[in-house]
Amino acid sequence: MGKVILTLEEYRVSRGISKYKIIKNCNLSPAQLNSYCNNKVARIDLPVLARICDYLNCEISDILKYIPDND
Repeated sequence: MGKVILTLEEYRVSRGISKYKIIKNCNLSPAQLNSYCNNKVARIDLPVLARICDYLNCEISDILKYIPDND
């Protein structure tokens, strides 16, 4: 089985966007954003992803990737 990974940190860094700006503009706690940036989220909150995508003006595929299993 493949896996889904969050690439928010890569996207954020490549665009030069601070974590602080995302926290403030998306109404997130620092711990919550760190979980998304470090790909440590067990259950993805769709409204949170929607707020992040809206603020970053990006598509969900820009910050969420599916990696197929190569068995």
